[in-house]
Amino acid sequence: MSELSGIYAMWYREIRVFFREKSRIVGSIANPLFFLLIFGGGLGNIEGFGAMGGQVFIFPAILGMTLLFTSVFFGLYIIWDRKVDFLKEVLVAPISRTSMFIGKIFGGSTDSLLQASILLFIGVFIGVHYTPLSIVLVYGVMFLTTMTLVSIGLILGSMMESPEGFQLIISFLIFPMFLLSLFPFDKLPSYLVPVAYVDPIIYAVDAMRGVLLGANNFPLLMDVGILSVLALVFIGIGTVAFKRMKL
Repeated sequence: MSELSGIYAMWYREIRVFFREKSRIVGSIANPLFFLLIFGGGLGNIEGFGAMGGQVFIFPAILGMTLLFTSVFFGLYIIWDRKVDFLKEVLVAPISRTSMFIGKIFGGSTDSLLQASILLFIGVFIGVHYTPLSIVLVYGVMFLTTMTLVSIGLILGSMMESPEGFQLIISFLIFPMFLLSLFPFDKLPSYLVPVAYVDPIIYAVDAMRGVLLGANNFPLLMDVGILSVLALVFIGIGTVAFKRMKL
């Protein structure tokens, strides 16, 4: 088996698993809608959003939430794969751990993008307007974001021994990342601004707000550049972590 075939096999396996688990597809619709209705409705009563309204303004943040939750929690499957000895079976084939890791990244990213695509479709009904260029740019931003977040999830999953420990660490990590991206950057309290600058979701949501709504705080090239660097850094770290992972 060539390395490319191994990467494809790992990707294909994750896609098959995704479509078999109908609860994940239902959850990918229900959870974002819940946050969109609750937070979007609440923000709609706050001045400063102009004609676009709170739900439209918060829509890129809900997209970011979908990518964040589905991508980072993908690392949980590494723990289960080790428990059922799936990874040992894979390593019987002539495929390196690097190819396994890359295949997992592409599989997790594809799963996240499929779920985000459902939310993009829902956006039409709340007043989000798309153009062919904005669709291409949004998917480019989402792809870079999922590459970073899936890598983070896989890194943590390769280091953890139990699903419970993984969920505890991830919950502590992702909720602040998500909540910081909900609100306009210039309206955050001053003590939260330094924390927001190191939150990758901030740049992903800002880029999507700029592409879809023209309401970004940073230049689009800056957002994309930071996301690209983060993706490369965490893929590199994840490759090393996967090689050292105990099966």
